[in-house]
Amino acid sequence: MGKNRVNVIGVGMTKFAKPGASPEYYEMAREAGQKALADAGIAYDQIEQAYVGYVYGDSTCGQRAVYELGLTGIPVVNVNNNCSTGSTALWLARQAVESGAAECVLALGFEKMEKGALGNKFNDREPPMGRHAQVMIEAQGMSNAPPAAQMFGGAGREYRWQHGTRKETFGKISEKARDHASRNPYALFNQKLSLAEILASDEVFDPLTRFQCCPPTCGAGAAVVCSDAFARRHGIRNPVYIAAQAMTTDYRSSFEPLSLIKMVGYDMTVNAAKQVYEKSGIGPEDVDVVELHDCFTANELLTYEGLGLCPEGGAEKFIWDGDNTYGGKYVTNPSGGLLSKGHPLGATGLAQCTELVWQLRGTADQRQVEGARIALQHNLGLGGACVVTMYRRD
Repeated sequence: MGKNRVNVIGVGMTKFAKPGASPEYYEMAREAGQKALADAGIAYDQIEQAYVGYVYGDSTCGQRAVYELGLTGIPVVNVNNNCSTGSTALWLARQAVESGAAECVLALGFEKMEKGALGNKFNDREPPMGRHAQVMIEAQGMSNAPPAAQMFGGAGREYRWQHGTRKETFGKISEKARDHASRNPYALFNQKLSLAEILASDEVFDPLTRFQCCPPTCGAGAAVVCSDAFARRHGIRNPVYIAAQAMTTDYRSSFEPLSLIKMVGYDMTVNAAKQVYEKSGIGPEDVDVVELHDCFTANELLTYEGLGLCPEGGAEKFIWDGDNTYGGKYVTNPSGGLLSKGHPLGATGLAQCTELVWQLRGTADQRQVEGARIALQHNLGLGGACVVTMYRRD
C-alpha cells in the first residue's frame, strides 16, 4: 500500500426496496451520506473529495446526490463500473487518501432501478462480454432467460459438468442467504425459504431457479475514509482500516479458451484476491467474515474457490459441511448478500463495506460474527471489473 493508512470511519446505508417502492435516488443518497457522516462524527464541510457511483442515470447524478449533503465546491467524480461500481468508488476514495491527495473522502453509491432491469439491461445490444458470450451460450442451448442469467447459469452448468455437482448444492446457497437476511433489517427479503421452495421456484436457466437470482433493487450506501492523522485529530481510536485492496479487469484467459466460468470473472477474482493476500500479509485462512458477490448462486459457489476459501472442486463439500455460515470456517454474506439483501448496482459495494465495518466493530446485532477482526469483500461487475478489499481492526 501507499504511504498513508486508510481508515473507514463512517458507514451508512438505506433499507433496500423493490422498484417502485423507494424514494428518489438523491433522497436515498442523502440518507446514506448523512448516516455515514454522523457515524464518522464529522460535518460534510470536512469532506475534501467525493466519488459517487451509479449505473442508471444522467451524467452528473453524483453532483445532484451530494448536493443534498452540502454545496462546498469539492471535486465530485461520477463512477460507473457496472455491478462493481460501489467498490470502484471506494477504490478511488482509498487511493486519494493513501496517496496524500486528500485526508478525508466520501464514497457514495446509489441506484433507483426498474422492475426487470437486470434482465433488460443488455437485451437491446450485444451481451456485456461480446461475441464470445454469445458463442458459449448458443453452444449450451438457446434460452429466453436474461443474458446475465444465461452467462452465470451457464458457468454453473459448466462447473456441474466438470465436478458432478448436484443442483441442490446451488439451492443450499440461497437457503443460507435467506436465513442470514432474516436477521438483517436492511435486507429486501427477510423471509426464510426452504431448499425445497427454492428448487421448486421457476427455472430461469439451469441450474438456476428464480430464488437463486438477485432481484432488481433500489437503495444507497456510503463510506467516509480518512488518514490516520485525520482520525487522531478527531479522537477516533482503533478504527477499521483497509489492509489491502485490488482491482482487476479481464485477462486474455477470460475469453481464450472459451469458458463461461472464466468469462464471468473467475480469473479476475483469483488475481485480485492474490494481490490482496500478498499486500496485506493475510491469507484466506485468517479471514473471519466475507461479503462476496452472489448475484446468482452459481457465482457464489465459484467465488468460494476463486477467493481460496476452499480448494478448486471443493465447493460442494464446503457448502454441505456448513463452512459458509455460522459455526463453520467462514460466515459468508451475513447480510443476506445480493440474493436476499438486494442488488442496487451502484450501492452494492458500499453496502458490503458497511456490513463488514459493522461486523468488525461488533455492532452487527443478530448477525454478529463472534470475535470478527478480519473481513474480506468481493464485488464483481461484468464487462469487467473485480474489486477485492481486506478490512482489519486491531
